[in-house]
Amino acid sequence: MDGAIATSQCAIAPDSKFTYNFTVDQPGTYWYHSHQRGQYPDGLRGALLVNDPDSPHKNKYDEEIVLTLSDWYHDLMPGLIQSFMSRTNPTGAEPVPDTALMNDGQNKTFPVVPGKTYFFRIVNIGAFAAQYLWFEGHDMQIVEVDGVYTKPSKAERIYVTAAQRYGVLVTARSNTNANFPIVGSMDQDLFDAVPPTLNPNVTGWLVYDDKKSLPDAKFIDEFDEFDDFDLVPYDEEPLLENVDKTVELTVAMNNLGDGANYAFFNDITYTAPRVPSLYTALSTGEMASNPEIYGVNTNSFVLAHKQVVEIILNNDDPGKHPFHLHGHAFQVIARSAEEAGPYVHNETFPQKPMRRDTVLVRPNGNFVIRFRSDNPGVWLFHCHIEWHVVSGLTVNFVEAPLELQKQLTVPDNHYQACREAETAYKGNAAGNTENLLDLNGNNLPPDPLPEGFTARGIVALVFSVISAFLGVAVIAWYGTAPLGKSGVAAAEKRIREAGVN
Repeated sequence: MDGAIATSQCAIAPDSKFTYNFTVDQPGTYWYHSHQRGQYPDGLRGALLVNDPDSPHKNKYDEEIVLTLSDWYHDLMPGLIQSFMSRTNPTGAEPVPDTALMNDGQNKTFPVVPGKTYFFRIVNIGAFAAQYLWFEGHDMQIVEVDGVYTKPSKAERIYVTAAQRYGVLVTARSNTNANFPIVGSMDQDLFDAVPPTLNPNVTGWLVYDDKKSLPDAKFIDEFDEFDDFDLVPYDEEPLLENVDKTVELTVAMNNLGDGANYAFFNDITYTAPRVPSLYTALSTGEMASNPEIYGVNTNSFVLAHKQVVEIILNNDDPGKHPFHLHGHAFQVIARSAEEAGPYVHNETFPQKPMRRDTVLVRPNGNFVIRFRSDNPGVWLFHCHIEWHVVSGLTVNFVEAPLELQKQLTVPDNHYQACREAETAYKGNAAGNTENLLDLNGNNLPPDPLPEGFTARGIVALVFSVISAFLGVAVIAWYGTAPLGKSGVAAAEKRIREAGVN
């Protein structure tokens, strides 16, 4: 289990406590965060580092430095989510961050000594924005991604999506003549509209001499980032061949009957079950291999033990999406350019493909990944833009459930958390324990839009209603209070902006 609410555990109730007791056997750069309706962007997050005494790169650097990147909102997530998942936002425009952060702050300084080499553990712990990152006047050697060691690869600039991690070596210059900016820059292509007041950049510094100035970052003409598809894992694991199971997923965004904009895999928007899916897998015997018992809207796929699994993802959306798989690092064997359309099975795959756990799909593009189902459990696969997790861009992989029943005994404190949260922990997705195919009472998404309705129609309806209310308000305002010229101009402006002629 890994803490995802409604997937592998119940929510931890307010004023209660919960202990995670686990054995760490995967060295590398990770992070921890809440997996409940947008809590982590408000601060429930941080880097998690697992040191490796046998690292193949351990003799290549003198010190380690942790560098987190994130976006930050001045408003709290519950209110932002309410506005985002609303009929007043029918196009699904994600809230734009107010600022970018480095190590949860700005203007950070990192003292360095000439000639020394530093291992920077870089983690994007943000909710939304990917960031370009570079060290002015210095190259990076990439030696790790998402906990997987790589052959050293030189990079001037990297692109770090939400949830991705990089381990890079940076060698300090041989003198103290100047200090150098470290620049993170949010990818503004992700934003539907860029506020004119937004500063997308956050700057820190490599400080050789604290008595010298901290120079401004230089302007650059373009973001020519390193292509992580070209990385080679250090262990040179060969391409997984002889695929046993292929899962094809299509990403789309659309509106449901409540007028809000939802995210879909294969026309299904994820809706959390009443019983966490792990507990369904453990409490239903042989029926645990039947995907129906997990509920249609958990979008569950059951995987047999030790299969080679291939996921083909087609992005039928004009936005970029970073997809993350719990429980596995996967091989990235194909990734298209933007606007390439669906995957057409015409790629020549790398023989030693990059391996990581979070990968970007480009706008209207595709990718293909593979992994071996050798880790029994229930694992989420989802976009790691938190707005899209909230709106349903998630599937469940129920991996080797009968093997899982043999291997896993759930500690009672997990079930106690369910009792404290008043959450069922036996039976199918609806909590039924007798007829496991009876899903009456399960959580469901809103009904579909009425036939013929479109997002454009919702936009028109919403703004017509707003315009009508503004018009009535202005009439009342005229009738009850005197207006100066500025007041009249302001009222007229509101009417024009609302589209009333």
